Amino acid sequence: MSTILINELNSETPSVADSRIAESSSRTLAIKMPKAKHFRLEIDEDGETLAIPASAAKVLLRALTEMAQGNTISVVPTRAELSTQQAAEILGVSRPYLVKLLDEDKLPSRKVGTHRRVLYLDLMTYKNEIDAKRMDALDELTAQAQELKMGY
Repeated sequence: MSTILINELNSETPSVADSRIAESSSRTLAIKMPKAKHFRLEIDEDGETLAIPASAAKVLLRALTEMAQGNTISVVPTRAELSTQQAAEILGVSRPYLVKLLDEDKLPSRKVGTHRRVLYLDLMTYKNEIDAKRMDALDELTAQAQELKMGY
Protein backbone atom coordinates (compact mmCIF):
# COMPACT_ATOMS: atom_id res chain seq x y z
CA MET A 1 0.00 0.00 0.00
CA SER A 2 1.36 3.42 -0.95
CA THR A 3 0.19 6.94 -0.39
CA ILE A 4 0.66 10.01 -2.50
CA LEU A 5 2.30 12.86 -0.67
CA ILE A 6 1.78 16.39 -1.82
CA ASN A 7 4.80 18.74 -1.96
CA GLU A 8 7.07 16.37 -0.08
CA LEU A 9 10.33 14.51 -0.46
CA ASN A 10 12.09 16.66 -3.08
CA SER A 11 9.98 15.92 -6.16
CA GLU A 12 9.87 18.19 -9.19
CA THR A 13 7.09 20.70 -9.65
CA PRO A 14 5.19 19.91 -12.86
CA SER A 15 5.61 22.27 -15.80
CA VAL A 16 2.63 24.23 -17.12
CA ALA A 17 2.46 21.86 -20.11
CA ASP A 18 2.51 18.80 -17.83
CA SER A 19 -0.22 20.33 -15.65
CA ARG A 20 -2.43 20.82 -18.72
CA ILE A 21 -1.90 17.23 -19.88
CA ALA A 22 -2.57 15.98 -16.34
CA GLU A 23 -5.80 18.00 -16.16
CA SER A 24 -7.12 16.53 -19.40
CA SER A 25 -6.06 13.00 -18.47
CA SER A 26 -7.54 13.21 -14.97
CA ARG A 27 -10.91 14.34 -16.33
CA THR A 28 -11.04 11.43 -18.77
CA LEU A 29 -9.91 8.94 -16.14
CA ALA A 30 -12.45 10.23 -13.61
CA ILE A 31 -15.27 9.72 -16.13
CA LYS A 32 -14.15 6.19 -17.00
CA MET A 33 -13.20 5.10 -13.46
CA PRO A 34 -16.64 4.06 -12.12
CA LYS A 35 -17.33 1.74 -15.06
CA ALA A 36 -13.96 0.06 -15.63
CA LYS A 37 -12.33 -2.78 -13.71
CA HIS A 38 -9.08 -2.69 -15.69
CA PHE A 39 -7.31 0.01 -17.64
CA ARG A 40 -4.95 0.02 -20.59
CA LEU A 41 -2.38 2.73 -21.03
CA GLU A 42 -0.93 3.29 -24.46
CA ILE A 43 2.77 4.03 -24.59
CA ASP A 44 3.21 6.83 -27.11
CA GLU A 45 6.53 5.75 -28.65
CA ASP A 46 5.50 2.40 -30.12
CA GLY A 47 1.77 2.07 -29.48
CA GLU A 48 2.31 -0.71 -26.94
CA THR A 49 -0.40 -0.95 -24.27
CA LEU A 50 0.02 -1.69 -20.61
CA ALA A 51 -2.74 -3.14 -18.43
CA ILE A 52 -3.12 -1.69 -14.93
CA PRO A 53 -5.59 -2.64 -12.19
CA ALA A 54 -8.33 -0.24 -11.11
CA SER A 55 -6.62 0.30 -7.74
CA ALA A 56 -3.51 1.61 -9.53
CA ALA A 57 -5.72 3.80 -11.72
CA LYS A 58 -7.12 5.42 -8.54
CA VAL A 59 -3.59 6.30 -7.45
CA LEU A 60 -2.87 7.61 -10.94
CA LEU A 61 -6.04 9.72 -10.88
CA ARG A 62 -5.03 11.29 -7.57
CA ALA A 63 -1.53 12.01 -8.92
CA LEU A 64 -2.90 13.53 -12.13
CA THR A 65 -5.38 15.69 -10.20
CA GLU A 66 -2.61 17.08 -8.00
CA MET A 67 -0.31 17.64 -10.98
CA ALA A 68 -3.13 19.47 -12.78
CA GLN A 69 -3.19 21.90 -9.84
CA GLY A 70 0.57 22.39 -10.12
CA ASN A 71 1.34 20.36 -7.01
CA THR A 72 4.41 18.21 -6.63
CA ILE A 73 3.73 14.56 -5.87
CA SER A 74 5.69 11.54 -4.67
CA VAL A 75 4.56 7.99 -4.08
CA VAL A 76 5.87 6.61 -0.80
CA PRO A 77 5.36 3.04 0.45
CA THR A 78 3.53 3.06 3.79
CA ARG A 79 6.31 0.94 5.28
CA ALA A 80 8.96 3.47 4.25
CA GLU A 81 11.26 4.82 6.90
CA LEU A 82 11.79 8.57 6.82
CA SER A 83 14.59 10.71 8.15
CA THR A 84 13.73 13.19 10.87
CA GLN A 85 14.00 16.00 8.29
CA GLN A 86 11.56 14.29 5.91
CA ALA A 87 9.13 13.57 8.77
CA ALA A 88 9.36 17.17 9.99
CA GLU A 89 8.62 18.48 6.48
CA ILE A 90 5.52 16.29 6.20
CA LEU A 91 4.21 17.56 9.54
CA GLY A 92 5.19 21.14 8.71
CA VAL A 93 7.33 21.51 11.82
CA SER A 94 11.02 22.07 12.48
CA ARG A 95 13.36 19.10 12.77
CA PRO A 96 14.25 20.00 16.40
CA TYR A 97 10.53 20.00 17.29
CA LEU A 98 10.10 16.59 15.66
CA VAL A 99 13.10 15.26 17.61
CA LYS A 100 11.43 16.56 20.79
CA LEU A 101 8.29 14.56 19.89
CA LEU A 102 10.47 11.47 19.44
CA ASP A 103 12.26 12.08 22.76
CA GLU A 104 8.89 12.41 24.52
CA ASP A 105 7.69 9.13 22.89
CA LYS A 106 4.76 10.94 21.27
CA LEU A 107 5.88 9.47 17.97
CA PRO A 108 7.62 6.10 17.62
CA SER A 109 11.00 5.84 15.93
CA ARG A 110 14.05 3.62 15.75
CA LYS A 111 17.75 4.31 15.54
CA VAL A 112 19.91 3.28 12.63
CA GLY A 113 23.41 3.98 13.86
CA THR A 114 23.20 7.53 15.15
CA HIS A 115 20.25 8.46 12.94
CA ARG A 116 16.57 8.13 13.79
CA ARG A 117 14.02 6.76 11.40
CA VAL A 118 10.26 7.25 11.55
CA LEU A 119 7.87 4.86 9.84
CA TYR A 120 5.67 6.69 7.37
CA LEU A 121 2.61 4.83 8.68
CA ASP A 122 3.36 5.91 12.28
CA LEU A 123 3.88 9.49 11.12
CA MET A 124 0.55 9.57 9.29
CA THR A 125 -1.24 8.03 12.27
CA TYR A 126 0.18 10.79 14.49
CA LYS A 127 -0.67 13.46 11.90
CA ASN A 128 -4.27 12.25 11.63
CA GLU A 129 -4.61 12.29 15.43
CA ILE A 130 -3.33 15.86 15.82
CA ASP A 131 -5.40 17.01 12.84
CA ALA A 132 -8.53 15.52 14.46
CA LYS A 133 -7.73 17.26 17.77
CA ARG A 134 -7.17 20.53 15.91
CA MET A 135 -10.55 20.23 14.15
CA ASP A 136 -12.29 19.44 17.45
CA ALA A 137 -10.76 22.57 19.01
CA LEU A 138 -11.84 24.68 16.03
CA ASP A 139 -15.37 23.28 16.22
CA GLU A 140 -15.51 24.15 19.91
CA LEU A 141 -14.25 27.68 19.28
CA THR A 142 -16.79 28.14 16.49
CA ALA A 143 -19.61 26.94 18.74
CA GLN A 144 -18.51 29.36 21.50
CA ALA A 145 -18.33 32.24 19.02
CA GLN A 146 -21.85 31.46 17.81
CA GLU A 147 -23.16 31.29 21.39
CA LEU A 148 -21.62 34.69 22.06
CA LYS A 149 -23.10 36.02 18.79
CA MET A 150 -19.69 37.10 17.49
CA GLY A 151 -20.82 36.88 13.87
CA TYR A 152 -19.30 33.52 12.98
